[in-house]
Amino acid sequence: MAEAERRRARGAGMTSDAIGTSVTEEAVASLHASADPRLRELLAGLIGHLHDFVRETRLTQEEWEQAIAFLTATGQKCTDTRQEFILLSDVLGLSMLVETVNGDRVPGATESTVLGPFHMTESPVRELGDDIDLVGGAEPCVVSGRVLSADGTPLPGAVLDVWQADDRGFYDVQQPDVQPAGNGRGLFTADAGGRFWFRTCVPAPYPIPTDGPVGDLLRATGRHPYRPAHIHFIVGAEGHTPVTTHIFVAGSDYLDSDAVFAVKKSLVQDFATTDDPSLAAEFGMPSPFRHARFDLVLEPNA
Repeated sequence: MAEAERRRARGAGMTSDAIGTSVTEEAVASLHASADPRLRELLAGLIGHLHDFVRETRLTQEEWEQAIAFLTATGQKCTDTRQEFILLSDVLGLSMLVETVNGDRVPGATESTVLGPFHMTESPVRELGDDIDLVGGAEPCVVSGRVLSADGTPLPGAVLDVWQADDRGFYDVQQPDVQPAGNGRGLFTADAGGRFWFRTCVPAPYPIPTDGPVGDLLRATGRHPYRPAHIHFIVGAEGHTPVTTHIFVAGSDYLDSDAVFAVKKSLVQDFATTDDPSLAAEFGMPSPFRHARFDLVLEPNA
């Protein structure tokens, strides 16, 4: 008997909504003793959706076992410098959805996007103007701008946590024998005018790690693993809501097919070639050089 026929036979005389409903009701009822109402709400919703998924798809025992094995392997792949569960959340669009439903910001505030799986180590404190490219990338660049409140007021002392891949698409934690720890990372404090600037290299597009369960999932579904070139930021200032965001390099490959669905048009910035010897001297750069200029706008706390 074909698998589809076996499934129909198991559910003969019962609607998909009716199958196993007592189990769902009992599982939800078991939460009543929890003193945390939000925990009850979250778990009741999770149980309900998971049970509905099983009923709607008629999940088989073999498929359930494969799912458990996949999640087990995902946990086993996690280390101090790799978070496979965040990577899984990213490729399923869940990370971006969480950002979206929590991203109701005032007009003009910088949009948020995913944290990503490589914010796994503390960024070293650096001075404004420092070079975070410790190995000498192919295309040196300067990133500069201001941190502002939504009304345009500069935010002196704002803190910017920055991290990025190198010009070949690797983070320091992926190549501990090649890149020094802290390469492509920096913790900066904006000046009295809310200004920031630092030197680095233009990052490259890169594939997310595919040597684990998430890579297996991408291959099974015929998806590519690539992300467009970008620099990560977490920006905070007193009295304002921090924002976790990216700046994407305009013209990069994969802007329209990011493997983790994180591109927003407002976050795409031009890394323009600048041939200005005086500006190059000011930043301590060769001329010409690439220069990305943008402001990061924070929402005041309610």
